[in-house]
Amino acid sequence: MIYAVPAGIACALCAGILLVLLRTGWAWDIAVDIPNHRSLHVRPVPRVGGWGVLPAVLLVILIDAPAFRLIVLGALVLGVVSQIDDRRGLPARIRFAAHLIVVAAGVALSAVNIPWWLAAIAVVALVWVVNLYNFMDGSDGLAGGMTVFGFGFYAVAAAGLQPSLAVASATIAGAGLGFLIFNRHPAKIFLGDAGSIPLGFLAGILGFWGWQHGAWPIWFPALIFAPFVADATVTLARRLARGEKVWLAHREHYYQRLVRISDSHMYVAVAYYLLMLGGGIVALVAIRAPLAGQWILFVTWYVFLALMGLRVDRQWRQFTLTQGNDAN
Repeated sequence: MIYAVPAGIACALCAGILLVLLRTGWAWDIAVDIPNHRSLHVRPVPRVGGWGVLPAVLLVILIDAPAFRLIVLGALVLGVVSQIDDRRGLPARIRFAAHLIVVAAGVALSAVNIPWWLAAIAVVALVWVVNLYNFMDGSDGLAGGMTVFGFGFYAVAAAGLQPSLAVASATIAGAGLGFLIFNRHPAKIFLGDAGSIPLGFLAGILGFWGWQHGAWPIWFPALIFAPFVADATVTLARRLARGEKVWLAHREHYYQRLVRISDSHMYVAVAYYLLMLGGGIVALVAIRAPLAGQWILFVTWYVFLALMGLRVDRQWRQFTLTQGNDAN
């Protein structure tokens, strides 16, 4: 119950800031997502979610979980860089350099006793997670729900073992709920790079910190965020294998295809919520199992997601065939 207090404060702060931005019209002056042929929306939507999430998270964590103040300041740096990119556009090398520097600093601050090569692998993996949120911020309620469920399960797992980590995670989940109020269908706002990039960083670095400080095993964060890790990784791997420019906008993620097949953002959001809920429950069960059982459950859940992905692939082929026939 104690963790509900920082979560509630962060939720209220985030929602309050975003409400002011929308009511005053300032949201439209900060950053706006203009629909194009790759969008899932037909009207412009402000990308100001980060302007509510980041201040709420920063304020509450600085007061209630000061052990993570440097990590949150790293998220703020990424938010500032990403906001500049949202407004003016930055070369990919500058964005990547910022991600790499902040992630490397976060790993150095969080690591307890690991070899340099494992730390290097962690940096590469976390840079990927930093961008994962950005890839998944394209459908109503998806990124907001991912924040609530993902960091909520972090808080549950850390409670009693790492109270400061639980407070920090609950705070981020609360801010995510405040954002979700405006991001649910029909979405009034999106996270934007200034929100999605910092949240991706926090998801990755808190997961790493929790592993290094004994809150959970190494596989735990990957299971908590499994639907989104799998979606983004498989989609980008396919595009890379085809020689496509993976950094360009597209509509090939599984969630994007499901929205187009079902013509319902709400259906897709609920489907992913159920996957997040299921994965979180499996993770909490697995964390109490013997080591072999942990990895069996981990692999089993990813096999289940792979089967769901194959099902979506079949539905997509049928959908595109039908669309082609209708066009003729």
